[in-house]
Amino acid sequence: MIQVKFFRQGNAVWGFSESGHAAYAESGDDIVCAAVSAMTMLVINTAEVVYAATVDYQIDEKTTDVTVRCEDALPSDDRESEPKQFAVSGLFYGYYLQLMDMLEDYYEYLDVSLIEKKFDG
Repeated sequence: MIQVKFFRQGNAVWGFSESGHAAYAESGDDIVCAAVSAMTMLVINTAEVVYAATVDYQIDEKTTDVTVRCEDALPSDDRESEPKQFAVSGLFYGYYLQLMDMLEDYYEYLDVSLIEKKFDG
C-alpha cells in the first residue's frame, strides 16, 4: 500500500511524504504506482518551475520513499510572496484531493491523510 501524508500548518499545505508500494500489479504494469509517481513529479516540477518556489525534496531510489517540503507554501509577512504561497499550497492541496478521489476505486492500495504539522524549517 502506498501511504501519502500531507502536512498542513493552519490552512496552508506545505508538503507531503510518500512510502510503500501499491502492489496493484507487477512492476511496469502497476497503474496505481504509475499514477502516484506521475502526479508527484508533476507537483514538484510545477512548484519549482512554474511558481519558482524553493522545493526541498528527497526521493529514495531503493525504497521509492518521497519527502517534499516547501516553505514558500506558508504565509509570510511579505505581501509579494502571497500569490506564490496560495499557488503552491493550492497545488499541494489539489494533489491531496486527487488522491482522495483515487481512494474510491483503489482503497486497498492507497492510504491518504492530511495532518496538522508545524513546518520545521
